Amino acid sequence: MKTLPNLVFRSTLLMSFLMVLICLALTRGATLANSNQAASPASPDQPKTSGCKLSDRYPQSILQWCDLIVHNAEAHDLPPNLLAALIWLESGGNPTAYSASGAVGLMQVMPRDGLAAAFICANGPCFASRPAIAELQDPEYNIEYGTRMLAGLYARYQDMREALKRYGPLDAGYTYADKVLGIYERYRGE
Repeated sequence: MKTLPNLVFRSTLLMSFLMVLICLALTRGATLANSNQAASPASPDQPKTSGCKLSDRYPQSILQWCDLIVHNAEAHDLPPNLLAALIWLESGGNPTAYSASGAVGLMQVMPRDGLAAAFICANGPCFASRPAIAELQDPEYNIEYGTRMLAGLYARYQDMREALKRYGPLDAGYTYADKVLGIYERYRGE
């Protein structure tokens, strides 16, 4: 019976190793199926994806929106990698993402219709002046609108952490802001 404890130990060690690999793959924005391709940073001698100003360490699901992210970030004087971090956290780069609270698109903006129409504030529907779901499902419109919202919050509060707190879900507070800033810090540099 000496081999049974040895087998248990080896099995436990193997499972631990596999869990570490899975955690590493997931924290780099990859799935198990493409962890060797999408999430691996390019080697120093490889050029960035078609001149993209975003860190090439972001997954392809984010890099595919590079032109829209960079254009809108520059138009509103925000760091492009910060917008990329927000999009990655909010939608993972899925332009048709729809949250349980009713937020829509890449930057998860609350629309005036759908589930969000049920949110009532002191003066009536909270999001009555917002675009419709159909508009927010357009990646170009969604990134422009969400970037304008974030830039407006930053101009008002003069602090990006505060602006992100107010951009995110009401119940998330600074936890949301810190997640976005954490992704930004991790992926902005080479």
